Amino acid sequence: MKSKEQTILVIDDDRAVCASLKLMLKRAGFKVEFVHYPKDALDFLKDNRPDLIVLDMNFSIDTSGLQGLKLIEDIQSIHQNIPVIMMTGWGTLQLAVEGMKKGAKDFLTKPWDNKELLSSIKTALQLSAPPKTSPNKEAMNFEGIIGQDPAFLEVLEKAKRISKTDASVLILGESGTGKELLAEAIHYESLRASNSFVKVNLGGISSTLFESEMFGHKKGAFTDASSDRIGRFELADNGTIFLDEIGDLNLGSQVKLLRVLQEKTFEVLGNSSSTKVDVRVISATNKSLQEMVAEKSFREDLFYRINLITLTLPPLRERKSDIPLLVNHYIKNLSEIYNLENIQVSKKAMKWLIDQVFTGNIRQLKNLVERSLLLSPGPILEVEDFQSNQNPEPSPIKSESPIPGVGEMSLEEMEKEMILKALDYHNYKVNKAALSLGITRSALYRRMSKFNIAYEA
Repeated sequence: MKSKEQTILVIDDDRAVCASLKLMLKRAGFKVEFVHYPKDALDFLKDNRPDLIVLDMNFSIDTSGLQGLKLIEDIQSIHQNIPVIMMTGWGTLQLAVEGMKKGAKDFLTKPWDNKELLSSIKTALQLSAPPKTSPNKEAMNFEGIIGQDPAFLEVLEKAKRISKTDASVLILGESGTGKELLAEAIHYESLRASNSFVKVNLGGISSTLFESEMFGHKKGAFTDASSDRIGRFELADNGTIFLDEIGDLNLGSQVKLLRVLQEKTFEVLGNSSSTKVDVRVISATNKSLQEMVAEKSFREDLFYRINLITLTLPPLRERKSDIPLLVNHYIKNLSEIYNLENIQVSKKAMKWLIDQVFTGNIRQLKNLVERSLLLSPGPILEVEDFQSNQNPEPSPIKSESPIPGVGEMSLEEMEKEMILKALDYHNYKVNKAALSLGITRSALYRRMSKFNIAYEA
């Protein structure tokens, strides 16, 4: 259905707001209807089904938003799954969370930004439209994503369908299932494909460096800020930011992330003015965020902000029929990379691979195929070739020295011991040691000098 045929119902008791929205939406090619009170809205909806509703949350001096929440429930009882966008001049994050729980698709505050509102409307309309075709093996293969398993194809079909929108996406799945590859595919199928795709591993950013990494800083903003730094959000402006391992983000950093996702603005450290940013957000984790929300270790309002669409990638053990496809794909690509010819996998070896449980999923399978291809003498890879090149399952790391008891070691001694352990673990690579300790490289150098720790690399 073309946008000029789509009808938007505005429910707001402010006549000026209705007039302003009607003018703006008509210019964008929509048919606009408006009513001013909940009862009138319900009467209208009994005989009409608009394509989308823009809903004010308050219709009296009460600013709690409870009237709007009740109206969302009533609307859904008449027309299930109709997209609703909440708007209010008295917005709170809790109100946004409650509204999205009841079925609303987005939450905007007044005064609204026309571009943001139109983007939200178009996204909600695209997501509510029925799929034009059923999944098929030819159409659903994003370049570089291999698979024919029905459950996997269903995920890809959904991903292709939402690629052209600006909907926030949460990709769930075990380590090694291809979450980053799917995020890239969504970006390069989107209308933002010509702009930046910025990857951020949130699990590798300490809380002390979070603001500098994500929002940037000005020279002199803090002790070690020797030059200006552009943050990841600014780099991703007009493109897509991929927040990998979002389940590893601590609560303090979650608050800072939520603000930029909610308000689409941030402040560079050392600069008091706000910077506006237009990014699409794709997040990923191998953790259960719903369980973390219940345990109060992940903010509920952030959870609802990032998961308008959730895609769950199945583990490799649930799509064993794809193993031959993946193996042959890797053999072909790796043979070209390493200039090898006529490398094949025997039928017996392929059956052995299908029978294996790859706890590391696709990443583990690819590593095994690559090692076997490089280290095996013949052009035909047999079971023994794969068996001899399997990596042993990692054993849990045991602490060699427990935390000392009270009075057994001073704070300075503990600090020196921790620095020595970090340096030794990272082979005296100061950058990595500093990151693991949650401090800057310069700060680590100062502490090494304080404790007379020699720099060995």
